[in-house]
Amino acid sequence: MRVMMRLCRSIRERLPPAALPLMAFCLLLSGCSAFSQPPSATPTATATHSPTALPSPSDTPAPTFTATASPTPSASPLPSNTPTTTPSATPSATPSVTPMLVPGFVFDNWDMLELPDSIKDGIGSPLIAYISSNNRVSVANLATAQPFTGIQTLYFASPTRAHGRLPILEITSDERMQVFLAPGGGALAYIKRVGDPRSDGLYVLDLASGFSARTLPGSNPLVQRGLYTEPSWAPDGESLALAIATAYDIDIYLYPKEGSGRRNITEHGAYDLWPRWSPDGRAIAFVSDRALCPSWIPGEAGFCDILTEAPPIGGHVYLYDTGSGDTRRLSDAFVSEAPYWIDGSQLAFASGDPFDLLNPQRRIWITNVDTGAAREVSLPGSPSTASYLSEAWSPNGDAVLVQVADSDIRAVLLDAEGGLIGEDDALDFPRFSMSASWAADGALIAIGGASGQCPFGVRVKDSGFGNVARGSPPPTMCDPQYSPKGDFLAFSGVNPRVDGRNDIYVANKNGFGAVSLTADLRGQVELIGWVGG
Repeated sequence: MRVMMRLCRSIRERLPPAALPLMAFCLLLSGCSAFSQPPSATPTATATHSPTALPSPSDTPAPTFTATASPTPSASPLPSNTPTTTPSATPSATPSVTPMLVPGFVFDNWDMLELPDSIKDGIGSPLIAYISSNNRVSVANLATAQPFTGIQTLYFASPTRAHGRLPILEITSDERMQVFLAPGGGALAYIKRVGDPRSDGLYVLDLASGFSARTLPGSNPLVQRGLYTEPSWAPDGESLALAIATAYDIDIYLYPKEGSGRRNITEHGAYDLWPRWSPDGRAIAFVSDRALCPSWIPGEAGFCDILTEAPPIGGHVYLYDTGSGDTRRLSDAFVSEAPYWIDGSQLAFASGDPFDLLNPQRRIWITNVDTGAAREVSLPGSPSTASYLSEAWSPNGDAVLVQVADSDIRAVLLDAEGGLIGEDDALDFPRFSMSASWAADGALIAIGGASGQCPFGVRVKDSGFGNVARGSPPPTMCDPQYSPKGDFLAFSGVNPRVDGRNDIYVANKNGFGAVSLTADLRGQVELIGWVGG
């Protein structure tokens, strides 16, 4: 009470006489309210409200009303000042589903790289791209083990000069560098991992200017919602197609190599995956689950609830027209991997669910994107349980080399209708461990191993599946790739005579005269493919 009296005396001395009656009334109300508060109400809370009794219009610090609207009820002496809760708008019909973290596009970590002048104006003759890791320049004995250096270098090499290599890009990282080449050789994308979130991510390098920048951050930026999707370059090398997670789903974006004007080309609530540019640039094929789930966005019509339904592992093949922007579905077959183009009008894909243990069969299909006609290609009379693996289509789509896996695994050459052209029981690669490449004219096909499973030497067959080259190791032949015009054959091979050493080789189109391009390097090498030309 003594405190109240001192407070009243202090206020009375500051107010003009005309305000005294109103002050007395407000103090009376405050006093009554103060006596009715529970013991937890401190004098500080009461004193905070005393200025609100000032009626003078010139006393604009009505901020006192903001203070009295505190969520703590004990600090609000007047019923009119009791805070009210305004319900916020819920963006989702399912409050328990919140938007997931979304990787943001960036355009940072700019750098100008010193590139050979011979590639800045374009790559007229085809070059072989490969990565050399852990090169030990001071080691004389190839069989001597040395600590890992962490240095990885991307080289472009001439097929006609044994050691005529051009260093393009070098990074220091214990993680394997991934490189994605634009078909014409004007640009490339690569993954950089050094364990620093400020620099890890997907980068784009313009080979004409040497300008490099990060476009997508993260230690594993190509894995979105647990699904790995490689980027796909436009034929002219000017833009990159990327599958990127949004708040509830995955959409496909086009990202120009100069970093400006990126855009979402699908903008759908479904999971849109594995984009692939057509060779003529007219279309982008991709896989979407939109026919199975209209949307994963809560509140949209027919949405799928991520709390009760598993996210998709695939969908159906769709085609995006880059001219009109229209999207249409190409097939009813369920697909769980990327489609691939045979030429500008023919698209191939494989159907099947790898996680369906009761029906694990993999089927292969070919479709004409102009007519929309899709058909399955299989060997007549083969068991229904057979799977078709590691297929390689001829340049015009009239034949396909494939592993047929049932009770055994054999390599067979089929025509586009499924008719048997030839087979070779001796080429018994393990499942998914065959890799083949056709020459541009379709007259030759090179057959090797994949994923390090390379038991055979150079194998080249003609279009009738007759033997052209049938070499024995060393070296073995892995991941054969013909040059764009089919003049040269590049492959990686292991030489067991030199500590199991792996090298990059180039041979003529028939597979003869193989020469190592990396014999003088002291590390591990990985073939990327042909660039330019």
